[in-house]
Amino acid sequence: MALSERFVKVRSESQSLAAPLFVEDYVAQPVEFVSPPKWNLAHTTWFFEEFVLKAYKKDYKLFNKAYSFLFNSYYNHVGERVIRADRGSITRPGVEEIYQYRKYVDEQILLLIDSKPGTEVEDLIVLGINHEQQHQELFLTDLKYTMALNPIHPKVYSKAYVEIGEAGMDEFIDMNEGIYEIGFPGKGFSFDNERNRHKVYLHDYSISKNLLSNEEFIEFINDKGYENYDYWHSEGWQWLKNENKSAPLYWQKRSGKWYHYTLNGLKEVQPSKPITHVNYYEAFAYSQWKGLRLPTEFEWEAAADLFDWGSRWEWTESAYLPYPGFKKAEGAVGEYNGKFMVNQKVLRGASVATIEGHSRKTYRNFFHPHLGWQFTGIRLAK
Repeated sequence: MALSERFVKVRSESQSLAAPLFVEDYVAQPVEFVSPPKWNLAHTTWFFEEFVLKAYKKDYKLFNKAYSFLFNSYYNHVGERVIRADRGSITRPGVEEIYQYRKYVDEQILLLIDSKPGTEVEDLIVLGINHEQQHQELFLTDLKYTMALNPIHPKVYSKAYVEIGEAGMDEFIDMNEGIYEIGFPGKGFSFDNERNRHKVYLHDYSISKNLLSNEEFIEFINDKGYENYDYWHSEGWQWLKNENKSAPLYWQKRSGKWYHYTLNGLKEVQPSKPITHVNYYEAFAYSQWKGLRLPTEFEWEAAADLFDWGSRWEWTESAYLPYPGFKKAEGAVGEYNGKFMVNQKVLRGASVATIEGHSRKTYRNFFHPHLGWQFTGIRLAK
């Protein structure tokens, strides 16, 4: 697919995700780590304007100079920005103006592509496309968190985004001790945190062929797994007590049955489907209760061709750290991944909310251990 076609496709997909929203939905931000839909739509546009058009399009005129402050996320090289927790306070510019902003920037990017700007610029546009695909997934997960707080359990989409995949840990794949190559092999796009490709030594291990099911996790709940500190890290136990947790995010019990909020409203939990919206603390505690463990990200990648993955982001036991030879790019683009390599856990795979064409087995997602608002799941090892 030509670069211009890829660009138009991804940009239109973002607006398709927003199509069912009411205007009131665009600005809600109940917690700091959730961004409002309007901000996500504007920020992905700002990325193209800031890193591509301002730098490489001759005589480019900014749509609105205030947007560099309003829609910068965390790029210190670019300048000051709105505090993350205050993104929901940006009631103006309005939704209509943000769509005008998107149209303006889209037209300018397409003109730039038509001018054959060279590999450096085209690579930045490809990075912007992948950046927007990341935010399309965040758009869904952030929206779900916000809508879940609404007591009428709104049905936003015809798709619930929990339907994909059967689960159940009744089969394990045995992997032999040896040296394995890990990391992106070098053809096509990848993020800098997937490089450099390198060798790791792994001992004999086994990894579950399928993801953990809702039914299996309910057994943990019924056995008072949320009440037994022996299964939890000290930090996880403190999180559990502070948050008063006794089940995964979005779950509630009614008349003896478990239900959970989905983007298609409140649904009964389906026993055979993969567990979702558990954080690292919960994944670890379940593994301890089961007498097993979480795989490392290297064990996961070495075995990934032998099992189906992609319906849930899967927690690993690996800290988010640079690979051998990792080097941050110069300037603002270098802030994309490297500065987050501390106090976070790696997740592998993809999820039901990952946009088509944005997954590969070397992809390294990462979140803090207490966060479970992404479509996260559990695969165990031994």
